Amino acid sequence: MLESRAQDLPFPDGSFDACVSHMALMLMGDVEQVIAEVVRVLSPGSTLACVIGGGAVGGEAYDLFLGLLRAAIQTALAAQRVPALGDRRTRTREGLDSLLGPTGFTPVDWETVALDLSGPPEQVWAAMSGIYDVDPLHPRTVASLREAFFERVEGLAKPSGVIPCGMKVHVATARLE
Repeated sequence: MLESRAQDLPFPDGSFDACVSHMALMLMGDVEQVIAEVVRVLSPGSTLACVIGGGAVGGEAYDLFLGLLRAAIQTALAAQRVPALGDRRTRTREGLDSLLGPTGFTPVDWETVALDLSGPPEQVWAAMSGIYDVDPLHPRTVASLREAFFERVEGLAKPSGVIPCGMKVHVATARLE
């Protein structure tokens, strides 16, 4: 198994026909260097596919969780906070085009996909607290966040007990010319 930073990939030039970035490119620093490395290791005609977070579908447990998490983070000690990550340009089609186009990629194809994370409250909590890693927070902060989530999420429950929760992701693909 190889481990390396995306800014310095340990592969020869033109080694691959495709590169997939699943919820990662949007979090990386020095994105221009990452893209330069991807271009270097891809062969001409190769495809880059990126899955990028797109936020809540709207009006349900995803929004509730994010609101509670933001409030918890604001009161957390600085050492427990996760710093803002990534380059905002990687989160939009236009931004990706501005980064990828000059390096030889075709214009980005963009598809938005809704993911259904609905389920019983415990399942929704597990999904949301996993997507937004709460581990850096103090255990008391996580326990308080969890308690507030469970208290408020009950009001969203369908008669079946299912809590509606959905998020969007964007699937961006481009071909290296």
